[in-house]
Amino acid sequence: MKAINKIYVNGEFITPHGTEVIDLISPVTNRKTGEVRLGDEVDTQNAVSAAKEAFKTFSKTTKEERIRYLEKLHSVISGRAKDLTDIMVEEYGGTFQFSSMVTQNMLSDINAMIDTLKAFEFVQAVGSSKVYLQPVGVVGIIIPWNMSNGFIVTKLSTAIAAGCTAVVKPSEMSVQQTEIMAECFHAAGLPKGVINFVNGLGDVVGAEITRNPGISKIAFTGSTAVGKIIAKGAVDSMKRVTLELGGKSPNIILDDANLEEAIPTALLAAYLNSGQACAAGTRLLVPESKLEEVNAIAKAAVANQIKVGDPKDSDTIVGPMVSKKQFERVENYIRIGLEEGATLLTGGEGKPKGLEDGNYVQATIFTNVKNNMRIAQEEIFGPVLVIIPYKNDDDAVAIANDTTYGLHAYIFSGDKERAYRMASRLDAGRICINGLSHDSKAPFGGFKQSGVGREYGIFGLEEYLEPKAILG
Repeated sequence: MKAINKIYVNGEFITPHGTEVIDLISPVTNRKTGEVRLGDEVDTQNAVSAAKEAFKTFSKTTKEERIRYLEKLHSVISGRAKDLTDIMVEEYGGTFQFSSMVTQNMLSDINAMIDTLKAFEFVQAVGSSKVYLQPVGVVGIIIPWNMSNGFIVTKLSTAIAAGCTAVVKPSEMSVQQTEIMAECFHAAGLPKGVINFVNGLGDVVGAEITRNPGISKIAFTGSTAVGKIIAKGAVDSMKRVTLELGGKSPNIILDDANLEEAIPTALLAAYLNSGQACAAGTRLLVPESKLEEVNAIAKAAVANQIKVGDPKDSDTIVGPMVSKKQFERVENYIRIGLEEGATLLTGGEGKPKGLEDGNYVQATIFTNVKNNMRIAQEEIFGPVLVIIPYKNDDDAVAIANDTTYGLHAYIFSGDKERAYRMASRLDAGRICINGLSHDSKAPFGGFKQSGVGREYGIFGLEEYLEPKAILG
């Protein structure tokens, strides 16, 4: 039985002032595995004070100093790669395949920020003036449980590069992941107070970060609903915000695509992180003339290639939902799909045979779906794919853009230039052509209600800086 009873503030692992204790529950067995003692408003205020004090000197560090800190962080995380992967699998049921990828992406993200920092000029000549790009201040970082450590590394490596200090509120469902990550940042030798971690609930620690005047910027990843609450709270003190929110990403299969290759890959995009990913390609748009062929290939691929099971197994694609609450949410959406009249191609309600103890959902596909159905418009956050037929390219673009979201998109085509032309018409912050890919220097963020601002590379770095023009 694990007991997590420390938070990381001002360079030390300390007992929190908060006294609330919650249970840690395994998503694989639904059994209690431990307890965590949560921080409160006082802990958050202490962390903000530590970060403000550290900012006085850390904001004046040189590029070379910050690069050395990032290089040390890369070395430490690389040395604990197995621990970081294993705890993702154990804590929230992330599959080994996905968790291993996230760990490698963390290392790539740090290297990309080092490269970005080396080439970045913090004093620039603009017109007849000089523009100084200075760190924005103390950053409040609020992150969800899915890919928790990946979000931590992306945001904190950017904060360090900019010369900012930070207070991090991880999800209460990712405290074990955060414990190891805090140990990594401590081992990297950053000055005390630069990075602080406070476990706690959103309406306690998250709310204090949002309203605390010592925080200059908030970087949040999570649901659109919570993002709106944070944005409203942040405006009282004019905090800068970067919000990476929800998605209902289209995956457009053009009529010249090789379906035998495109459809199985499309399923991997849909079931990314067991479907618990904002960038999952959960709307599959296919030519109506090829709908039956797509249905046959997709149904066979789920049966033969999409394993739902123990997340520790290297061939598992869909693991359990993070909690019983999330399992029930996904099951409810499957019922909604049936009620709306969508055709259930495979999967459906109920747990897969032999996996009744955990929060497992069947890999589910609805076909012949209309884009105005709830299952096509609302983020389900589980392994549920909807197949939507379209008439022609213009119709595909119209359907793809007919959503309140605009985070991610995918296109499959035998003609790459044609795919690029279609990509230019989509309202999405990132678009993958003929596969799933990640670029640690390319911007990531959303159009419309998928967020505000961007992460990664120079686009992300500039979000943590304030430009100051000096004229004359």
